[in-house]
Amino acid sequence: MPWVRIESGAYWCVFVAAFLGVAIWESYRPRRSLCVSTEHRWRNHALLLLVCTGVSMGVYRASPVFIAASVAGNRFGLLNKPWLPFAARCILAVFVLDLVKYSLHRACHSVALLWRVHQVHHSDPDFDVSTTFRVHPIELIFTQSGYFGAIMILAAPPVAVLIAELASTLLGFLGHANARLPEWLEGPVRTIFVTPDLHRIHHSEEIREQNRNLADIFSWWDRLFGTYVPSPAAGQAQMITGLTGFQSSRSLDFAFMFLQPFLPEHRRGAAEDTRMAKGN
Repeated sequence: MPWVRIESGAYWCVFVAAFLGVAIWESYRPRRSLCVSTEHRWRNHALLLLVCTGVSMGVYRASPVFIAASVAGNRFGLLNKPWLPFAARCILAVFVLDLVKYSLHRACHSVALLWRVHQVHHSDPDFDVSTTFRVHPIELIFTQSGYFGAIMILAAPPVAVLIAELASTLLGFLGHANARLPEWLEGPVRTIFVTPDLHRIHHSEEIREQNRNLADIFSWWDRLFGTYVPSPAAGQAQMITGLTGFQSSRSLDFAFMFLQPFLPEHRRGAAEDTRMAKGN
């Protein structure tokens, strides 16, 4: 399919350019000092990315744009209506797909079983562009299933899905940057998009802050659904990232990241009840 070839080329161009751009930015203007060397972090996080990519290709054998192109002629699709202008279909698709990602992310923090898997992402003792890769294969299967399902139900235009994927890739790297936007730019940008200072709060050690700032591309979903917080209680400089008890280099071992969902629960009882209560 032509759309698949376009997606592949555009995705990898944005992926490489965004990653390198953010990596250079945070190298020259780091927001915080890292506890573990960049070399160690990048090597193991990249290995996890390769495993996730292999699992995704083996399970689905399809990409978001491929799914969209496959259902483009579905007259039952919610957005595939002749009376709806094509431009409006594309804009709505981008917004709705981002809302789906927000909802899936919120589920990962609200459902105990999903949190056991998602905590792999949060157990990173530091926070930099490589944290973007720190996703467990089981979580990837869950989120891709929900996302692919949404694309099919909507019959979203392939071009809209491509735009959403490229924006998510770019904002994913930007949101995990160990850097900050200039003060004069931070306010206007975060009104619409997720910024590094906003998403870093989501990686706070504080449970209440972990359940905030869940958006992927557009920050307004957090404001709309009451999960927005503009700054951490301890301040950006003093805020501790990661999960309690996991602030060590061991948390960056590949074996630990892969096996963490199957290990005995680190926090039980009142602490987990508090997580669920504050996540709602």
